[in-house]
Amino acid sequence: MDYSLLDFLSLLGAVCLFLYGMKVMSEGLQKVAGDRLRNILGIMTRNRLTGVLTGIVITALIQSSSASTVMVVSFVNAGLMSLAQSMAVIFGANVGTTVTTWIISAFSFEIHISDYSIVLIALAVPMLFMKRSFYKSLGEFLIGFCFLFMGLDLISAYVPNLQDNPQMLAFLQDYTSLGYASVLIFFTVGIIITMVMQASAATFAVTLIMCSQGWISFPLGCAIILGGNIGTTITPVLASLSGNLAARRGAMGHVMFNVLGSVVALILFNPFIDLVADIVAWCGNINPLDISRAQEARMADSTLFLPEGGYTARAQASVAFGLAMFPTIFNAINLGIMIWFTKLYVKIVCWIMPARHSDTEEDFSLKFIGRGMLGTSELNIAQAQKEIAVYGQRVQRMLGMAKELIHTPDNDSRYQEVYNRLEKYEDISDRMEIEIGKFLNRVAEGRLSPEGKMRIAGMLRIISEIESIADGCFNVAKTLTRKNQNHVEFTPSMFKEIDIMFSLVDGAMCNMTELLTQMETPEDSKIIAAYNKEREINNYRNKLRDANIFNINHQAYDYQQGIFYMDLVGEAEKLGDYMLNVVEGVKHQFKADGIS
Repeated sequence: MDYSLLDFLSLLGAVCLFLYGMKVMSEGLQKVAGDRLRNILGIMTRNRLTGVLTGIVITALIQSSSASTVMVVSFVNAGLMSLAQSMAVIFGANVGTTVTTWIISAFSFEIHISDYSIVLIALAVPMLFMKRSFYKSLGEFLIGFCFLFMGLDLISAYVPNLQDNPQMLAFLQDYTSLGYASVLIFFTVGIIITMVMQASAATFAVTLIMCSQGWISFPLGCAIILGGNIGTTITPVLASLSGNLAARRGAMGHVMFNVLGSVVALILFNPFIDLVADIVAWCGNINPLDISRAQEARMADSTLFLPEGGYTARAQASVAFGLAMFPTIFNAINLGIMIWFTKLYVKIVCWIMPARHSDTEEDFSLKFIGRGMLGTSELNIAQAQKEIAVYGQRVQRMLGMAKELIHTPDNDSRYQEVYNRLEKYEDISDRMEIEIGKFLNRVAEGRLSPEGKMRIAGMLRIISEIESIADGCFNVAKTLTRKNQNHVEFTPSMFKEIDIMFSLVDGAMCNMTELLTQMETPEDSKIIAAYNKEREINNYRNKLRDANIFNINHQAYDYQQGIFYMDLVGEAEKLGDYMLNVVEGVKHQFKADGIS
Protein backbone atom coordinates (compact mmCIF):
# COMPACT_ATOMS: atom_id res chain seq x y z
CA MET A 1 0.00 0.00 0.00
CA ASP A 2 1.59 3.28 -1.16
CA TYR A 3 -0.50 5.61 1.03
CA SER A 4 1.64 6.50 4.06
CA LEU A 5 1.05 8.23 7.39
CA LEU A 6 2.76 11.33 6.01
CA ASP A 7 0.25 11.39 3.12
CA PHE A 8 -2.62 11.17 5.62
CA LEU A 9 -1.20 14.01 7.73
CA SER A 10 -0.73 16.05 4.56
CA LEU A 11 -4.39 15.44 3.69
CA LEU A 12 -5.38 16.56 7.17
CA GLY A 13 -3.31 19.71 6.76
CA ALA A 14 -4.91 20.39 3.36
CA VAL A 15 -8.40 20.12 4.89
CA CYS A 16 -7.32 22.45 7.71
CA LEU A 17 -6.01 24.98 5.16
CA PHE A 18 -9.34 24.78 3.31
CA LEU A 19 -11.32 25.34 6.54
CA TYR A 20 -9.02 28.16 7.65
CA GLY A 21 -9.45 29.83 4.28
CA MET A 22 -13.24 29.65 4.66
CA LYS A 23 -12.99 31.09 8.19
CA VAL A 24 -10.77 34.02 7.17
CA MET A 25 -12.89 34.75 4.09
CA SER A 26 -16.12 34.67 6.11
CA GLU A 27 -14.76 36.83 8.94
CA GLY A 28 -13.34 39.35 6.49
CA LEU A 29 -16.76 39.81 4.89
CA GLN A 30 -18.46 40.01 8.28
CA LYS A 31 -16.05 42.75 9.37
CA VAL A 32 -16.70 44.67 6.15
CA ALA A 33 -20.45 44.40 6.75
CA GLY A 34 -20.32 44.97 10.54
CA ASP A 35 -23.35 46.88 11.74
CA ARG A 36 -24.88 46.94 8.28
CA LEU A 37 -25.26 43.17 8.53
CA ARG A 38 -27.21 43.52 11.77
CA ASN A 39 -29.38 46.31 10.38
CA ILE A 40 -30.18 44.28 7.25
CA LEU A 41 -31.22 41.29 9.33
CA GLY A 42 -33.29 43.47 11.62
CA ILE A 43 -35.15 45.28 8.83
CA MET A 44 -35.58 42.53 6.24
CA THR A 45 -37.28 39.90 8.37
CA ARG A 46 -40.73 41.48 8.62
CA ASN A 47 -42.38 38.78 6.53
CA ARG A 48 -41.52 35.31 5.28
CA LEU A 49 -40.50 36.36 1.78
CA THR A 50 -38.05 39.08 2.84
CA GLY A 51 -36.78 36.79 5.60
CA VAL A 52 -36.00 34.05 3.09
CA LEU A 53 -34.32 36.51 0.71
CA THR A 54 -32.27 37.89 3.62
CA GLY A 55 -31.10 34.39 4.54
CA ILE A 56 -30.11 33.69 0.93
CA VAL A 57 -28.23 36.98 0.48
CA ILE A 58 -26.43 36.96 3.85
CA THR A 59 -25.33 33.33 3.48
CA ALA A 60 -24.18 33.92 -0.10
CA LEU A 61 -22.15 36.92 1.07
CA ILE A 62 -20.42 35.35 4.06
CA GLN A 63 -20.11 31.96 2.34
CA SER A 64 -21.20 29.96 5.38
CA SER A 65 -24.65 28.73 6.34
CA SER A 66 -23.24 27.80 9.77
CA ALA A 67 -22.14 31.39 10.36
CA SER A 68 -25.46 32.84 9.21
CA THR A 69 -27.55 30.40 11.28
CA VAL A 70 -25.38 31.04 14.35
CA MET A 71 -25.98 34.72 13.65
CA VAL A 72 -29.73 34.13 13.54
CA VAL A 73 -29.62 32.08 16.75
CA SER A 74 -27.72 34.96 18.38
CA PHE A 75 -30.41 37.40 17.21
CA VAL A 76 -33.16 35.22 18.64
CA ASN A 77 -31.17 34.86 21.85
CA ALA A 78 -30.83 38.63 22.05
CA GLY A 79 -34.53 39.19 21.46
CA LEU A 80 -33.89 41.04 18.19
CA MET A 81 -35.79 38.51 16.11
CA SER A 82 -38.84 36.35 16.76
CA LEU A 83 -38.80 32.58 16.31
CA ALA A 84 -41.05 32.85 13.23
CA GLN A 85 -38.72 35.43 11.66
CA SER A 86 -35.70 33.23 12.36
CA MET A 87 -37.33 30.26 10.64
CA ALA A 88 -37.67 32.20 7.37
CA VAL A 89 -34.02 33.34 7.49
CA ILE A 90 -32.83 29.80 8.26
CA PHE A 91 -34.86 28.45 5.33
CA GLY A 92 -33.18 30.99 3.06
CA ALA A 93 -29.73 30.23 4.48
CA ASN A 94 -30.02 26.65 3.27
CA VAL A 95 -30.48 27.92 -0.29
CA GLY A 96 -27.79 30.60 0.07
CA THR A 97 -25.17 28.05 1.08
CA THR A 98 -25.42 26.46 -2.37
CA VAL A 99 -23.59 29.52 -3.74
CA THR A 100 -20.45 28.17 -2.07
CA THR A 101 -20.90 24.79 -3.76
CA TRP A 102 -21.28 26.47 -7.15
CA ILE A 103 -18.12 28.53 -6.61
CA ILE A 104 -16.12 25.44 -5.63
CA SER A 105 -17.65 23.40 -8.45
CA ALA A 106 -17.11 26.03 -11.15
CA PHE A 107 -13.57 27.03 -10.19
CA SER A 108 -12.28 23.54 -9.40
CA PHE A 109 -12.08 22.27 -12.97
CA GLU A 110 -12.87 25.17 -15.32
CA ILE A 111 -10.60 27.77 -13.71
CA HIS A 112 -7.69 26.85 -11.47
CA ILE A 113 -7.78 29.71 -8.98
CA SER A 114 -4.89 28.16 -7.06
CA ASP A 115 -2.63 28.94 -10.05
CA TYR A 116 -3.22 32.64 -9.37
CA SER A 117 -3.31 32.41 -5.56
CA ILE A 118 0.20 33.80 -5.08
CA VAL A 119 -0.65 36.79 -7.29
CA LEU A 120 -3.85 37.45 -5.33
CA ILE A 121 -1.99 37.14 -2.02
CA ALA A 122 0.59 39.64 -3.31
CA LEU A 123 -2.29 42.08 -3.87
CA ALA A 124 -4.07 41.24 -0.60
CA VAL A 125 -1.22 41.43 1.94
CA PRO A 126 -0.47 45.17 1.36
CA MET A 127 -4.16 45.84 2.09
CA LEU A 128 -3.62 44.52 5.63
CA PHE A 129 -1.31 47.48 6.32
CA MET A 130 -3.67 50.16 5.02
CA LYS A 131 -5.29 52.56 7.49
CA ARG A 132 -8.89 52.06 6.40
CA SER A 133 -10.47 49.04 8.07
CA PHE A 134 -12.47 48.36 4.88
CA TYR A 135 -9.31 47.60 2.89
CA LYS A 136 -7.86 45.51 5.74
CA SER A 137 -11.01 43.37 5.83
CA LEU A 138 -11.02 43.11 2.03
CA GLY A 139 -7.41 41.91 2.16
CA GLU A 140 -8.39 39.26 4.72
CA PHE A 141 -11.20 38.13 2.44
CA LEU A 142 -8.86 37.73 -0.55
CA ILE A 143 -6.29 35.82 1.51
CA GLY A 144 -9.02 33.50 2.79
CA PHE A 145 -10.27 33.03 -0.77
CA CYS A 146 -6.77 32.00 -1.91
CA PHE A 147 -6.24 29.65 1.03
CA LEU A 148 -9.58 27.99 0.30
CA PHE A 149 -8.61 26.99 -3.24
CA MET A 150 -5.00 26.20 -2.33
CA GLY A 151 -6.43 23.81 0.27
CA LEU A 152 -8.78 22.34 -2.32
CA ASP A 153 -5.87 21.63 -4.68
CA LEU A 154 -3.89 20.03 -1.88
CA ILE A 155 -6.88 17.89 -0.87
CA SER A 156 -7.02 16.66 -4.46
CA ALA A 157 -3.31 15.84 -4.34
CA TYR A 158 -3.40 13.97 -1.03
CA VAL A 159 -6.77 12.17 -1.12
CA PRO A 160 -5.78 8.50 -1.49
CA ASN A 161 -5.84 7.35 -5.10
CA LEU A 162 -7.92 4.19 -4.98
CA GLN A 163 -6.46 2.90 -8.24
CA ASP A 164 -2.94 2.94 -6.77
CA ASN A 165 -4.16 1.51 -3.47
CA PRO A 166 -6.28 -1.56 -4.28
CA GLN A 167 -6.59 -2.48 -0.60
CA MET A 168 -8.55 0.71 0.06
CA LEU A 169 -10.55 0.18 -3.12
CA ALA A 170 -11.51 -3.34 -2.00
CA PHE A 171 -12.54 -1.97 1.36
CA LEU A 172 -14.81 0.70 -0.18
CA GLN A 173 -16.24 -1.67 -2.75
CA ASP A 174 -17.77 -3.66 0.09
CA TYR A 175 -20.02 -0.65 0.73
CA THR A 176 -20.58 0.80 -2.74
CA SER A 177 -22.52 -2.06 -4.25
CA LEU A 178 -25.19 -2.63 -1.61
CA GLY A 179 -27.91 -0.74 -3.44
CA TYR A 180 -30.04 1.49 -1.22
CA ALA A 181 -28.04 0.36 1.85
CA SER A 182 -24.98 2.02 0.29
CA VAL A 183 -26.94 5.25 0.02
CA LEU A 184 -27.79 5.11 3.74
CA ILE A 185 -24.19 4.27 4.67
CA PHE A 186 -22.71 7.17 2.69
CA PHE A 187 -25.52 9.44 3.94
CA THR A 188 -24.38 8.64 7.50
CA VAL A 189 -20.76 9.25 6.51
CA GLY A 190 -21.77 12.71 5.25
CA ILE A 191 -23.43 13.52 8.59
CA ILE A 192 -20.37 12.43 10.60
CA ILE A 193 -17.79 14.19 8.41
CA THR A 194 -19.72 17.46 8.43
CA MET A 195 -20.29 17.33 12.19
CA VAL A 196 -16.56 16.83 12.75
CA MET A 197 -15.50 19.54 10.28
CA GLN A 198 -18.48 21.82 11.09
CA ALA A 199 -18.48 22.91 7.45
CA SER A 200 -20.65 21.37 4.74
CA ALA A 201 -18.48 23.12 2.12
CA ALA A 202 -15.48 21.03 3.19
CA THR A 203 -17.57 17.87 2.89
CA PHE A 204 -18.67 19.00 -0.58
CA ALA A 205 -15.07 19.66 -1.60
CA VAL A 206 -13.89 16.19 -0.57
CA THR A 207 -16.96 14.55 -2.18
CA LEU A 208 -16.39 16.51 -5.38
CA ILE A 209 -12.83 15.24 -5.67
CA MET A 210 -13.80 11.63 -4.94
CA CYS A 211 -16.62 11.68 -7.50
CA SER A 212 -14.67 13.53 -10.20
CA GLN A 213 -11.89 10.95 -9.95
CA GLY A 214 -14.38 8.10 -10.24
CA TRP A 215 -13.66 6.70 -6.77
CA ILE A 216 -17.34 6.75 -5.79
CA SER A 217 -20.43 6.99 -7.98
CA PHE A 218 -22.47 10.14 -8.52
CA PRO A 219 -25.49 8.91 -6.44
CA LEU A 220 -23.26 8.05 -3.47
CA GLY A 221 -21.65 11.50 -3.72
CA CYS A 222 -25.13 13.01 -3.54
CA ALA A 223 -25.87 10.84 -0.50
CA ILE A 224 -22.80 12.27 1.28
CA ILE A 225 -23.88 15.83 0.43
CA LEU A 226 -27.40 15.08 1.69
CA GLY A 227 -25.93 13.82 4.97
CA GLY A 228 -23.85 16.99 5.19
CA ASN A 229 -27.10 18.94 5.08
CA ILE A 230 -27.96 17.46 8.49
CA GLY A 231 -24.40 17.52 9.84
CA THR A 232 -24.14 21.28 9.32
CA THR A 233 -26.86 21.86 11.94
CA ILE A 234 -24.42 20.90 14.71
CA THR A 235 -22.81 24.38 14.73
CA PRO A 236 -25.93 26.42 15.62
CA VAL A 237 -27.00 23.66 18.05
CA LEU A 238 -23.68 23.97 19.91
CA ALA A 239 -23.96 27.76 19.82
CA SER A 240 -27.46 27.65 21.34
CA LEU A 241 -26.67 25.32 24.24
CA SER A 242 -25.83 28.12 26.67
CA GLY A 243 -28.36 30.52 25.18
CA ASN A 244 -31.91 31.10 26.31
CA LEU A 245 -34.98 29.08 25.37
CA ALA A 246 -35.66 31.16 22.25
CA ALA A 247 -32.14 30.48 20.95
CA ARG A 248 -32.49 26.75 21.51
CA ARG A 249 -35.84 26.79 19.73
CA GLY A 250 -34.25 28.59 16.76
CA ALA A 251 -31.54 25.93 16.53
CA MET A 252 -34.17 23.18 16.85
CA GLY A 253 -36.13 24.73 13.97
CA HIS A 254 -33.00 24.56 11.81
CA VAL A 255 -32.50 20.89 12.70
CA MET A 256 -36.16 20.08 11.94
CA PHE A 257 -36.06 21.81 8.56
CA ASN A 258 -32.92 20.00 7.42
CA VAL A 259 -33.85 16.61 8.87
CA LEU A 260 -37.39 16.53 7.47
CA GLY A 261 -36.23 17.63 4.02
CA SER A 262 -33.38 15.10 4.00
CA VAL A 263 -35.64 12.22 5.12
CA VAL A 264 -38.11 12.99 2.32
CA ALA A 265 -35.23 13.18 -0.17
CA LEU A 266 -33.93 9.81 1.05
CA ILE A 267 -37.35 8.23 0.57
CA LEU A 268 -37.52 9.59 -2.99
CA PHE A 269 -33.77 9.31 -3.56
CA ASN A 270 -33.67 7.49 -6.90
CA PRO A 271 -36.37 9.61 -8.64
CA PHE A 272 -34.73 12.73 -7.24
CA ILE A 273 -31.29 11.73 -8.55
CA ASP A 274 -32.84 11.01 -11.97
CA LEU A 275 -34.39 14.51 -11.95
CA VAL A 276 -31.06 16.17 -11.11
CA ALA A 277 -29.23 14.12 -13.76
CA ASP A 278 -31.82 15.05 -16.42
CA ILE A 279 -31.46 18.74 -15.53
CA VAL A 280 -27.66 18.46 -15.85
CA ALA A 281 -28.05 16.80 -19.28
CA TRP A 282 -30.63 19.41 -20.36
CA CYS A 283 -28.07 22.12 -19.54
CA GLY A 284 -25.74 20.66 -22.17
CA ASN A 285 -23.55 18.51 -19.93
CA ILE A 286 -23.00 14.76 -19.87
CA ASN A 287 -25.58 12.95 -17.75
CA PRO A 288 -23.64 12.06 -14.55
CA LEU A 289 -25.66 8.84 -14.15
CA ASP A 290 -24.48 7.73 -17.61
CA ILE A 291 -20.90 8.27 -16.45
CA SER A 292 -21.48 6.16 -13.32
CA ARG A 293 -23.21 3.39 -15.33
CA ALA A 294 -20.39 3.36 -17.90
CA GLN A 295 -17.83 3.03 -15.14
CA GLU A 296 -19.74 0.20 -13.46
CA ALA A 297 -19.95 -1.62 -16.84
CA ARG A 298 -16.21 -0.94 -17.34
CA MET A 299 -16.89 0.63 -20.72
CA ALA A 300 -13.95 2.17 -22.57
CA ASP A 301 -15.29 5.55 -23.67
CA SER A 302 -12.66 8.14 -24.61
CA THR A 303 -15.17 10.98 -24.08
CA LEU A 304 -15.62 9.91 -20.45
CA PHE A 305 -12.44 8.19 -19.29
CA LEU A 306 -8.72 8.85 -19.66
CA PRO A 307 -6.45 5.99 -20.83
CA GLU A 308 -4.47 6.13 -17.58
CA GLY A 309 -7.69 6.14 -15.51
CA GLY A 310 -9.99 8.83 -14.15
CA TYR A 311 -12.50 11.07 -15.88
CA THR A 312 -11.88 13.44 -18.78
CA ALA A 313 -12.12 17.19 -18.09
CA ARG A 314 -15.63 17.32 -19.60
CA ALA A 315 -16.80 14.37 -17.52
CA GLN A 316 -15.30 15.93 -14.38
CA ALA A 317 -17.08 19.21 -15.11
CA SER A 318 -20.38 17.38 -15.62
CA VAL A 319 -20.07 15.53 -12.31
CA ALA A 320 -19.11 18.76 -10.54
CA PHE A 321 -22.09 20.52 -12.14
CA GLY A 322 -24.38 17.70 -11.00
CA LEU A 323 -23.06 17.72 -7.43
CA ALA A 324 -23.64 21.48 -7.23
CA MET A 325 -27.08 21.14 -8.83
CA PHE A 326 -28.18 18.44 -6.35
CA PRO A 327 -28.21 20.60 -3.14
CA THR A 328 -29.57 23.55 -5.13
CA ILE A 329 -32.61 21.64 -6.39
CA PHE A 330 -33.05 19.89 -3.04
CA ASN A 331 -32.96 23.09 -0.97
CA ALA A 332 -35.12 25.01 -3.45
CA ILE A 333 -37.84 22.33 -3.38
CA ASN A 334 -37.54 21.99 0.38
CA LEU A 335 -37.89 25.75 0.78
CA GLY A 336 -40.82 25.97 -1.65
CA ILE A 337 -42.76 23.44 0.42
CA MET A 338 -41.71 24.25 3.97
CA ILE A 339 -42.06 28.04 3.79
CA TRP A 340 -45.85 27.69 3.86
CA PHE A 341 -45.69 25.82 7.16
CA THR A 342 -43.63 28.36 9.11
CA LYS A 343 -46.30 28.89 11.75
CA LEU A 344 -46.75 25.14 12.13
CA TYR A 345 -42.97 24.81 12.54
CA VAL A 346 -43.03 27.37 15.33
CA LYS A 347 -45.87 25.52 17.09
CA ILE A 348 -44.09 22.16 16.80
CA VAL A 349 -40.79 23.60 18.08
CA CYS A 350 -42.58 25.26 21.02
CA TRP A 351 -44.31 21.95 21.76
CA ILE A 352 -41.02 20.03 21.67
CA MET A 353 -39.29 22.64 23.84
CA PRO A 354 -41.97 24.06 26.18
CA ALA A 355 -41.27 27.07 28.35
CA ARG A 356 -40.45 26.29 31.93
CA HIS A 357 -41.70 28.32 34.84
CA SER A 358 -39.75 31.52 34.42
CA ASP A 359 -37.25 32.37 37.10
CA THR A 360 -38.27 35.20 39.36
CA GLU A 361 -36.44 38.49 39.25
CA GLU A 362 -35.04 37.63 42.68
CA ASP A 363 -32.75 35.04 41.06
CA PHE A 364 -29.56 35.92 39.28
CA SER A 365 -29.67 35.11 35.60
CA LEU A 366 -28.52 36.67 32.37
CA LYS A 367 -31.36 36.81 29.90
CA PHE A 368 -29.64 37.45 26.58
CA ILE A 369 -25.98 36.46 26.83
CA GLY A 370 -24.28 33.18 27.64
CA ARG A 371 -20.84 31.65 27.65
CA GLY A 372 -21.28 29.77 24.40
CA MET A 373 -22.77 32.47 22.19
CA LEU A 374 -19.61 33.97 20.72
CA GLY A 375 -20.04 33.00 17.09
CA THR A 376 -19.70 36.45 15.52
CA SER A 377 -18.18 39.28 17.57
CA GLU A 378 -20.00 42.15 15.85
CA LEU A 379 -23.36 40.48 16.43
CA ASN A 380 -22.67 39.73 20.09
CA ILE A 381 -22.71 43.48 20.66
CA ALA A 382 -26.47 43.44 20.08
CA GLN A 383 -26.88 40.77 22.77
CA ALA A 384 -24.85 42.80 25.25
CA GLN A 385 -26.95 45.90 24.51
CA LYS A 386 -30.13 43.98 25.28
CA GLU A 387 -28.65 42.64 28.51
CA ILE A 388 -27.59 46.13 29.58
CA ALA A 389 -31.16 47.36 29.02
CA VAL A 390 -32.39 44.56 31.31
CA TYR A 391 -29.69 45.52 33.82
CA GLY A 392 -30.98 49.10 33.85
CA GLN A 393 -34.56 47.94 34.38
CA ARG A 394 -33.55 45.76 37.33
CA VAL A 395 -31.73 48.64 38.97
CA GLN A 396 -34.76 50.86 38.32
CA ARG A 397 -36.77 48.50 40.54
CA MET A 398 -34.21 49.11 43.29
CA LEU A 399 -35.05 52.82 43.19
CA GLY A 400 -38.71 51.95 43.77
CA MET A 401 -37.75 49.78 46.76
CA ALA A 402 -35.64 52.61 48.23
CA LYS A 403 -38.57 55.03 47.92
CA GLU A 404 -40.88 52.49 49.58
CA LEU A 405 -38.43 51.99 52.44
CA ILE A 406 -38.39 55.72 53.23
CA HIS A 407 -42.07 55.60 54.18
CA THR A 408 -42.00 52.20 55.93
CA PRO A 409 -41.68 52.34 59.77
CA ASP A 410 -38.75 50.31 61.08
CA ASN A 411 -41.05 48.38 63.45
CA ASP A 412 -43.12 47.18 60.49
CA SER A 413 -42.30 43.63 59.27
CA ARG A 414 -42.47 45.00 55.74
CA TYR A 415 -39.37 47.15 56.42
CA GLN A 416 -37.00 44.20 56.89
CA GLU A 417 -38.57 42.38 53.94
CA VAL A 418 -37.97 45.31 51.57
CA TYR A 419 -34.47 45.88 53.00
CA ASN A 420 -33.49 42.23 52.41
CA ARG A 421 -34.91 42.37 48.90
CA LEU A 422 -32.96 45.54 48.15
CA GLU A 423 -29.78 43.94 49.52
CA LYS A 424 -30.32 40.88 47.30
CA TYR A 425 -30.85 43.07 44.24
CA GLU A 426 -27.63 44.92 45.03
CA ASP A 427 -25.79 41.58 45.09
CA ILE A 428 -27.42 40.62 41.77
CA SER A 429 -26.35 43.99 40.35
CA ASP A 430 -22.72 43.36 41.30
CA ARG A 431 -22.78 39.94 39.66
CA MET A 432 -24.48 41.25 36.52
CA GLU A 433 -21.81 43.92 36.14
CA ILE A 434 -19.07 41.28 36.41
CA GLU A 435 -20.71 38.84 33.98
CA ILE A 436 -21.59 41.48 31.37
CA GLY A 437 -18.09 42.94 31.70
CA LYS A 438 -16.51 39.50 31.20
CA PHE A 439 -18.71 38.90 28.16
CA LEU A 440 -17.75 42.27 26.64
CA ASN A 441 -14.06 41.56 27.21
CA ARG A 442 -14.40 38.21 25.44
CA VAL A 443 -16.18 39.92 22.54
CA ALA A 444 -13.42 42.56 22.41
CA GLU A 445 -10.86 39.76 21.95
CA GLY A 446 -12.62 38.78 18.71
CA ARG A 447 -12.41 40.35 15.28
CA LEU A 448 -14.10 43.73 15.70
CA SER A 449 -14.36 46.81 13.53
CA PRO A 450 -13.15 50.12 15.06
CA GLU A 451 -16.79 51.10 15.61
CA GLY A 452 -17.39 47.82 17.44
CA LYS A 453 -14.42 48.43 19.73
CA MET A 454 -15.71 51.92 20.48
CA ARG A 455 -19.08 50.48 21.44
CA ILE A 456 -17.50 47.92 23.74
CA ALA A 457 -15.68 50.75 25.55
CA GLY A 458 -18.93 52.68 25.84
CA MET A 459 -20.84 49.70 27.25
CA LEU A 460 -18.14 48.98 29.83
CA ARG A 461 -18.50 52.56 31.07
CA ILE A 462 -22.30 52.26 31.10
CA ILE A 463 -22.43 49.07 33.20
CA SER A 464 -20.02 50.60 35.72
CA GLU A 465 -22.32 53.61 36.15
CA ILE A 466 -25.45 51.41 36.40
CA GLU A 467 -23.77 49.46 39.19
CA SER A 468 -23.06 52.77 40.94
CA ILE A 469 -26.80 53.53 40.77
CA ALA A 470 -27.50 50.18 42.45
CA ASP A 471 -24.96 51.00 45.17
CA GLY A 472 -26.60 54.40 45.66
CA CYS A 473 -30.05 52.82 46.10
CA PHE A 474 -28.67 50.45 48.74
CA ASN A 475 -26.90 53.37 50.42
CA VAL A 476 -30.35 54.93 50.89
CA ALA A 477 -31.42 51.80 52.77
CA LYS A 478 -28.29 51.85 54.93
CA THR A 479 -28.82 55.55 55.73
CA LEU A 480 -32.41 54.80 56.81
CA THR A 481 -31.17 51.97 59.03
CA ARG A 482 -28.72 54.30 60.76
CA LYS A 483 -31.49 56.87 61.17
CA ASN A 484 -33.74 54.31 62.82
CA GLN A 485 -30.94 53.08 65.11
CA ASN A 486 -30.52 56.68 66.33
CA HIS A 487 -34.31 57.01 66.80
CA VAL A 488 -34.48 59.98 64.45
CA GLU A 489 -37.85 60.94 63.01
CA PHE A 490 -38.48 63.17 59.98
CA THR A 491 -41.04 65.95 59.96
CA PRO A 492 -43.94 65.87 57.43
CA SER A 493 -42.27 68.68 55.45
CA MET A 494 -39.05 66.64 55.28
CA PHE A 495 -40.92 63.64 53.87
CA LYS A 496 -42.64 65.88 51.32
CA GLU A 497 -39.35 67.38 50.11
CA ILE A 498 -37.62 63.98 50.00
CA ASP A 499 -40.55 62.67 47.91
CA ILE A 500 -40.19 65.54 45.45
CA MET A 501 -36.44 64.90 45.20
CA PHE A 502 -36.88 61.18 44.53
CA SER A 503 -39.67 61.93 42.07
CA LEU A 504 -37.19 63.99 40.04
CA VAL A 505 -34.66 61.16 40.25
CA ASP A 506 -37.33 58.67 39.18
CA GLY A 507 -38.05 60.77 36.07
CA ALA A 508 -34.33 60.78 35.19
CA MET A 509 -34.23 57.02 35.72
CA CYS A 510 -37.18 56.39 33.38
CA ASN A 511 -35.54 58.55 30.72
CA MET A 512 -32.25 56.65 31.13
CA THR A 513 -33.83 53.19 30.81
CA GLU A 514 -35.69 54.28 27.67
CA LEU A 515 -32.38 55.38 26.15
CA LEU A 516 -30.84 52.01 27.03
CA THR A 517 -33.54 50.23 25.02
CA GLN A 518 -32.72 52.38 21.96
CA MET A 519 -28.96 52.42 22.45
CA GLU A 520 -28.01 52.42 18.76
CA THR A 521 -30.45 55.17 17.78
CA PRO A 522 -30.86 57.43 20.85
CA GLU A 523 -33.35 60.27 20.47
CA ASP A 524 -31.91 63.77 20.73
CA SER A 525 -34.89 64.86 22.83
CA LYS A 526 -34.19 62.20 25.48
CA ILE A 527 -30.50 63.12 25.67
CA ILE A 528 -31.38 66.80 26.10
CA ALA A 529 -34.03 65.83 28.67
CA ALA A 530 -31.38 63.92 30.66
CA TYR A 531 -29.25 67.07 31.00
CA ASN A 532 -32.29 69.13 31.99
CA LYS A 533 -33.40 66.60 34.62
CA GLU A 534 -29.92 66.39 36.13
CA ARG A 535 -29.77 70.20 36.29
CA GLU A 536 -33.21 70.27 37.93
CA ILE A 537 -32.07 67.70 40.53
CA ASN A 538 -28.94 69.75 41.32
CA ASN A 539 -30.93 72.97 41.67
CA TYR A 540 -33.45 71.34 44.00
CA ARG A 541 -30.62 69.79 46.07
CA ASN A 542 -29.04 73.26 46.44
CA LYS A 543 -32.38 74.72 47.47
CA LEU A 544 -32.93 72.02 50.12
CA ARG A 545 -29.38 72.39 51.41
CA ASP A 546 -29.84 76.14 51.97
CA ALA A 547 -33.26 75.56 53.55
CA ASN A 548 -31.78 72.88 55.83
CA ILE A 549 -29.19 75.32 57.26
CA PHE A 550 -31.92 77.92 57.80
CA ASN A 551 -34.25 75.42 59.55
CA ILE A 552 -31.49 74.15 61.87
CA ASN A 553 -30.53 77.70 62.78
CA HIS A 554 -34.16 78.54 63.50
CA GLN A 555 -34.66 75.26 65.41
CA ALA A 556 -37.37 73.94 63.12
CA TYR A 557 -35.69 70.53 63.78
CA ASP A 558 -32.46 69.44 65.44
CA TYR A 559 -29.06 68.99 63.83
CA GLN A 560 -29.13 65.19 63.78
CA GLN A 561 -32.42 65.20 61.87
CA GLY A 562 -30.86 67.59 59.36
CA ILE A 563 -27.83 65.33 58.91
CA PHE A 564 -29.84 62.23 57.97
CA TYR A 565 -32.22 64.34 55.89
CA MET A 566 -29.37 65.78 53.80
CA ASP A 567 -27.72 62.36 53.54
CA LEU A 568 -30.82 61.10 51.71
CA VAL A 569 -30.99 64.22 49.55
CA GLY A 570 -27.27 63.86 48.74
CA GLU A 571 -27.69 60.18 47.77
CA ALA A 572 -30.56 61.15 45.49
CA GLU A 573 -28.41 63.82 43.84
CA LYS A 574 -25.58 61.31 43.29
CA LEU A 575 -28.06 58.95 41.64
CA GLY A 576 -28.90 61.74 39.19
CA ASP A 577 -25.18 62.16 38.41
CA TYR A 578 -24.73 58.43 37.74
CA MET A 579 -27.77 58.41 35.45
CA LEU A 580 -26.39 61.33 33.44
CA ASN A 581 -23.07 59.45 33.14
CA VAL A 582 -24.96 56.50 31.64
CA VAL A 583 -26.68 58.80 29.15
CA GLU A 584 -23.34 60.35 28.20
CA GLY A 585 -21.95 56.87 27.64
CA VAL A 586 -24.78 56.22 25.19
CA LYS A 587 -24.37 59.63 23.58
CA HIS A 588 -20.61 59.51 22.98
CA GLN A 589 -20.18 55.84 22.10
CA PHE A 590 -23.34 55.05 20.14
CA LYS A 591 -24.34 58.31 18.49
CA ALA A 592 -22.48 59.54 15.43
CA ASP A 593 -23.28 63.21 16.06
CA GLY A 594 -23.25 63.93 19.75
CA ILE A 595 -25.32 66.67 21.38
CA SER A 596 -23.07 69.47 22.54
